[in-house]
Amino acid sequence: MPLPDKMRAVEIAKPGGPEALAPTSRPLPVPKPGEILVKVAAAGVNRPDVLQRMGLYPVPADASDLPGLEIAGEVVACGAEARMWKVGASVCALAHGGGYAEYCVVPEVQALPVPRGLSMIEAASLPETFFTVWSNVYDRGRLKPGETLLVQGGSSGIGVTAIQMAKAMGNRVIATAGSDEKCAACVKLGADKAINYRTQDFLAEVLAATGGKGVNVVLDMVGGDYVPKELKCLADEGRLVFIAFLRGPKTELDINEVMRRRLVLTGSTLRPRPVEFKGAVARSLREHVWPLIEAGKIKPVVFKTFPLAEAAEAHRLMESSQHIGKLVLTV
Repeated sequence: MPLPDKMRAVEIAKPGGPEALAPTSRPLPVPKPGEILVKVAAAGVNRPDVLQRMGLYPVPADASDLPGLEIAGEVVACGAEARMWKVGASVCALAHGGGYAEYCVVPEVQALPVPRGLSMIEAASLPETFFTVWSNVYDRGRLKPGETLLVQGGSSGIGVTAIQMAKAMGNRVIATAGSDEKCAACVKLGADKAINYRTQDFLAEVLAATGGKGVNVVLDMVGGDYVPKELKCLADEGRLVFIAFLRGPKTELDINEVMRRRLVLTGSTLRPRPVEFKGAVARSLREHVWPLIEAGKIKPVVFKTFPLAEAAEAHRLMESSQHIGKLVLTV
């Protein structure tokens, strides 16, 4: 069947609130060498999409201006030199933008097979958080089997992925969340302990849960005034990994504590990294994590779906932080 010339999409008309997301018609993207064109069945919604809509997350020069960093769907065309996927293959992929649309181009190495037993909606909820958690917790944080991970924001999309992945990989997991209901959800997903940061002191609770030793890795998307307490949460030679800073990018640091206890502070952003890096993460996920998903040891947590045209409603829900897990657009 011939491909259309145009496609439906949702664009950011101008920076602002959720109402800035507007339906539009765009020319069909054309895959470059090493890229595939995917007919999108579903697209995940992520915090960077919200920041981009607000004008706080600059789009890389080589990226689509359309929001959307993860998709699932069917391969409908392959660029020159693209050999990994055949037309008709079902894939989910990390996109460089452009996911809020009927069609999206992605580098072929950033695509993964839809895990056996998963729907397109479930598959679309995987790439952004799974790439982020693997590359930060295991590659940068070097979390080893038997070690303990503290996940800040355990009920977020990143949080539910980190809890399940670490548990399935043989780690002990402590999570924080903002309500008793969210804490209960974290425990249900596999957290050994969940701490309500609104009513409990997470530092005291972490030290009590670890016999005063602390955790080996902290996955932090909060930053700001959390950092001094997180350093105290770490065991000797512990690693603090930053992936966002919801409470601000600046903090106070006790350098003596870092030196005395040989702590490591690191962090990363995913979107600006080169295709080769993302391809390497995809290979690691396919080898280590996709079998755990197909065995049912890790399950996608989709809180709610919205039609593509209602992307603004999905953003409103994300900004309310009332959800547990992922929000997905259906195309």
